[in-house]
Amino acid sequence: MPHLVILYTPNLDKPAAEGGVDMGGLCRALCDAMLAVRDEQDRQVFPTGGTRVLAYPAAHSAVSDGGAAGIAAGLGGDYAFVYMNVRMAKGRSAVVHQRVGEALNACVKERFAEQLARRPIGITVQVDEGHEVFDAKNSSLHPLFNKP
Repeated sequence: MPHLVILYTPNLDKPAAEGGVDMGGLCRALCDAMLAVRDEQDRQVFPTGGTRVLAYPAAHSAVSDGGAAGIAAGLGGDYAFVYMNVRMAKGRSAVVHQRVGEALNACVKERFAEQLARRPIGITVQVDEGHEVFDAKNSSLHPLFNKP
């Protein structure tokens, strides 16, 4: 059940030349980064069929001071923000939590390097472990990857 949900300001849905980000490419890169994480016994941490990355532009948003400080600094007032939260099932070690966070953050820093260098943007990567009070799964994906 590792689900990474990305919420972002809609001004990032522009072409890269206009300050946007390839969100589909970002989702694939983050999913691949999650699937590459290994635990202390060198086992894949997340099941391939259960790993999901979903990105949503915010229908409405307000970031910081609305652009005044960015304009004053010569960076422009078109602020952007990205919030990434991965939620995984309970029971993984602190080492695994750290590895997951570091893998996602490294991917984010690489994919947003140009953004971070040229515009005011805030990016949060958060890892949460869930305590499920109800957890039902219905999937025809897992059998694709659970072959002997």
